[in-house]
Amino acid sequence: MSYAGMTDVEASASNRIVDLRSDTVTRPGESMRRAMAEAEVGDDVYGEDATINALEEKVAALLGKEAGLFMASGTQSNLIALLSHCQRGEEYIAGEEYHVFAEEAGGASVLGGVVAHPLSVDARGAITPGQVESRIKPDDFHYPVTRLVCLENTFSGHVQPIAEQEAIAAVARRHGLSVHLDGARLMNAAVALGQPPAAVGACADSISLCLSKGLGAPVGSVLSGTSDFIARARRLRKMLGGGMRQGGVLAACGLHALDHNIDRLAEDHANARRLAEGLAKCKGLDVDPVETNMIFIAPTEEDLEPLRAHLAARGIIIAAQRPRTRLVTHLDITSEDVERTIETFGEFYKG
Repeated sequence: MSYAGMTDVEASASNRIVDLRSDTVTRPGESMRRAMAEAEVGDDVYGEDATINALEEKVAALLGKEAGLFMASGTQSNLIALLSHCQRGEEYIAGEEYHVFAEEAGGASVLGGVVAHPLSVDARGAITPGQVESRIKPDDFHYPVTRLVCLENTFSGHVQPIAEQEAIAAVARRHGLSVHLDGARLMNAAVALGQPPAAVGACADSISLCLSKGLGAPVGSVLSGTSDFIARARRLRKMLGGGMRQGGVLAACGLHALDHNIDRLAEDHANARRLAEGLAKCKGLDVDPVETNMIFIAPTEEDLEPLRAHLAARGIIIAAQRPRTRLVTHLDITSEDVERTIETFGEFYKG
């Protein structure tokens, strides 16, 4: 058996795997598995799964929206949001590096005939009200009809200030546009800002919240918005094959995560800061400032693969992105894991 490209010999070099590739790699613990086993279930297509209903209501309340809809993934949630807001030949505006544009296989264009207009982003992933306003199309049959502005918070670990989001939303409202927030890691932003989740998403008409990243559930996202919007989204979810039956066993994980794993995101942020602080002492390794649970490092091209091999042989897994490699802390990463990772990086850079 191998793990993430690691041989059995390499894996056996450590009793514990430290997987820093993403916060999507978390695994449900005993209490979450118990919640799954004890979940009350029913047929969700008929609206009869009490646990899914409870999850949708809880997320909507946390985010200050009228209703929610449980989805299989954040990509499905964003796709259905775009198709609910926009008709064929209409357009959404988004940052060129936002997940909804760059990393979801162009689903809204392929499946919905929706046009994307990407904007350049700054180093923290921000777009500006001026950028948005300059790209809203006039009422001219030569152009697609602009319907939607998409925001993302957090973006690559960077928290987008609420005031900046609200300024962009004000431009959208002035032009009759809706706003969708890809809040896959919205709870990280809320914890970092010391604000309730509803405040982070107040500017948006719809929000996609991922349960399977820092919150630690194995599967799922919830799309929230007005009751009418969610009714449209529910039809599209069915059309795209996302109608679930006794999905409460999965929704129970989401409920457990929301009850137990929001405030503890502060631990991930603290671990990320400590990791960045330790790695910054490695001569020749560039380390970006940390805001939430992501650390970006820039090993030289000749160092990256030897570094990954050195770490893997000691039970530490990192990704291979270039030119900057992302390390992500999460609920399966302890402070001891962080210290071990710092020490192992130090061994490589001393060598």
